[in-house]
Amino acid sequence: MFGRDAKQDIDTLIGKTSRVQGDVVFEGGLHLDGSVAGNVRAAGGTDSTLSVSEHGSIEGSVEVPNVVLNGVVKGDILASGRVILGAGARVQGNVRYGVIEITLGAEIQGKLAPLPSVAAVKTA
Repeated sequence: MFGRDAKQDIDTLIGKTSRVQGDVVFEGGLHLDGSVAGNVRAAGGTDSTLSVSEHGSIEGSVEVPNVVLNGVVKGDILASGRVILGAGARVQGNVRYGVIEITLGAEIQGKLAPLPSVAAVKTA
C-alpha cells in the first residue's frame, strides 16, 4: 500500500464508527478507522505496526515501533522503527523516529527528531 516495506498484517481493527475512550495497548497490527481519545502503545515485539486511515484520529500520544499515518494525531509520536506519513497525515505534536517517509501534503505542527540508531549507540 505505501511502498517497499509496509507491513499490512492486521490483528486488531477499530472501525470507522467506533470511538475508544481510554488507552489502547496492542501487539501485532492495529488498523484505526475510528477515533481514540487516549494513548496508543504497542506491547511486546518490535514488529508492531499502527495504521491510521484518513478517517482515523488519535487524541493522545503514540508509542509504536512502526506507524503508517493518513489521519490525525493530536499528541507526540515515538516510533523506534519507521514512520510513514501519507498525504492526508496531520500531526499536532513532536515526532521521534528511527526512519521517516513523508509524502507531499502531510502536515506536522511540532518538531521532528531522529532517534539514535542502534549502531551509533554501540560505537559511542
